[in-house]
Amino acid sequence: FFLLFFTTHEELQTLDVDDAFFSTPEDIAARALKPQGGVNFIRTFKKQAEDQAVNLPPNLDELVRNATYVQSPDNLVWRYFYNLKGSAEYPFPGGVFQWARYRRNGTGLNETEKIFSESLNKHEDTLTLATLRIFSNGLGQPHFHFNANEMGYVISGCAQVGVILSGATANFNIGIGDVIFFPVGTQHYIKSVCDEDLLLILAYSTGNQLETLRMNDYFRSTADHILAQLFFKEQAEFKKFPRAK
Repeated sequence: FFLLFFTTHEELQTLDVDDAFFSTPEDIAARALKPQGGVNFIRTFKKQAEDQAVNLPPNLDELVRNATYVQSPDNLVWRYFYNLKGSAEYPFPGGVFQWARYRRNGTGLNETEKIFSESLNKHEDTLTLATLRIFSNGLGQPHFHFNANEMGYVISGCAQVGVILSGATANFNIGIGDVIFFPVGTQHYIKSVCDEDLLLILAYSTGNQLETLRMNDYFRSTADHILAQLFFKEQAEFKKFPRAK
């Protein structure tokens, strides 16, 4: 079972091998592929009613006798493959992240992590992926991303989600199999409300280092006298909030 993310907001356009083959004139395919039997052999191929990229043939064991692949060198493999489950964990109050992303400062990354990180940044319209685990009753605090849309899929648990915009705030519940979407610059939060942990797979529409601003960061970094004017409270009251380090 695969969960797939594609970097497009348009209708996804896909051309499979069999579609391309059957769209090619028989004589052209025969001249290009040069099979034994020529065009008569090409004519023995029949287009299936089902999409064979998704539906396996019922007689697959008869058709395929040997399916083996030679492992490519690490310097090639790690441009396209990353062991997210086995990667480092980044805890925060209430949960933990694991990341497949580009990082400008590669200090501390092993060689395969550096290869994957740099590969993401070399291509346009790549994705940053992550798993987010929020412990039961834990909170992913309000935050927004400067440089990416965010989409997520719920693997386990359930949560309450809030999307905060000027003049329009949406609150809703999510559970296993649900998909969430937060446009770039949209402040949002997620609170786990089940007895089990909430686990999501998240995709961000950037191959650059993800830029995020959290509520505690911008609130604590705002001068006390500015907050006093905004909220009509004594300046000293804001000493109760821990300051940004």
